[in-house]
Amino acid sequence: MNPAQVLEIARHALTLLILLAAPLLLAALAVGLIVGMLQAATQVNELTLSFIPKLLAMALVLLIAGPWMLHILVDYTRQLIESLPTLMR
Repeated sequence: MNPAQVLEIARHALTLLILLAAPLLLAALAVGLIVGMLQAATQVNELTLSFIPKLLAMALVLLIAGPWMLHILVDYTRQLIESLPTLMR
């Protein structure tokens, strides 16, 4: 296994990590922005107020996108394990 192969595997893993984390992070960002705007409009500046809506939004996104995320991760893991014999030569 040469350094180029290691870098390619690491690059692919990081790309996959960004792809899988994006839906959850975007949901938390959107809900945080909406709650922040509501807090600014009502002048209720409670830090813990945005935690529950973010948690619920992330759980909803995980329920919706979870099977897709799991499928992508399992495919990547299967591909990586199947390519191990060729990488070790």
